[in-house]
Amino acid sequence: MSASQHKHDDGSQYEPYYPSCDPYGYGYGSGDEATPYEPLEPDESPEPRQSLRRPLAVATAALVALAALPVAVDRVVAARIESRTAKAFQEGMDTPLPPQVHVRGFPVLTQAASGTLRHVDITAHDIPAQGTTRPLPVTELSLQLRGLTKSDDDSEARACSAEATAFLSYADVSNALGLEISQGSRPGQVSAVVLIPLGKQVTVTSTVTAASDNRIAFKDFNVTAGALPAPGSAVLDKVFEQPIQLWNIPHGLHLRSVTTTADGLTAHLSGRSVTFRPDDAPQDSAGGSSAVVRSVSTPQLGQ
Repeated sequence: MSASQHKHDDGSQYEPYYPSCDPYGYGYGSGDEATPYEPLEPDESPEPRQSLRRPLAVATAALVALAALPVAVDRVVAARIESRTAKAFQEGMDTPLPPQVHVRGFPVLTQAASGTLRHVDITAHDIPAQGTTRPLPVTELSLQLRGLTKSDDDSEARACSAEATAFLSYADVSNALGLEISQGSRPGQVSAVVLIPLGKQVTVTSTVTAASDNRIAFKDFNVTAGALPAPGSAVLDKVFEQPIQLWNIPHGLHLRSVTTTADGLTAHLSGRSVTFRPDDAPQDSAGGSSAVVRSVSTPQLGQ
């Protein structure tokens, strides 16, 4: 090493002192005596960070709970309306079990407060037809009601518009007609088996159509197998001549079409200002009630 270039004022030389400095934080001290600095492992994070995380998690959980509270309250209100509506329609339709009721849309609470439910779906089973000639029960009735409201005196419920599907089993149709009815070989056609003397039987077909006043008509009566005597033909003409009336349909729904399936007839109905009235509803010209069978207690909207 070259001679030091550092001198005192009197000319004597000296070696300067350089303190050890580790700008990167790996150790402090001079020379070999530097003390290394060990970085913290991930699981050795400072305690203050953990204490900050706990309040944050609690706050997040509280916010989630507050956000879910209106949904839970709305669901409770919807369930209560659905239950009361199901009970009311069960009483009105005289069904063995309450119908399935679903109130659509969110929030339901504001709909109930306004007195109008925007969209209500109702599915009822085994609706009887009583007090009529050739009664035809409805195996299943599915209603899609829009704008359902109740009158101020709770005497009726009214839907702004409605779509409905009524399923009529062949067993019930057979009982109504007095013939064994099944699906025909063509769309919209039914087949009937007629027993004649000497143990013989004849197969006849007829086309089902929608007639006025919510009636199902049978047209184009035709013998497809066997020979039908003239008296028997006259009897069948009379049987199919008279349409079957759908009595247990809410007032305002109109039969639009009838289709055949493997298990029964499917009637499609629609209407506006569809009304559910109590059992003192006026009688129509045919002598049947224009309301649902028996009384229809109006669902208490918003209660």
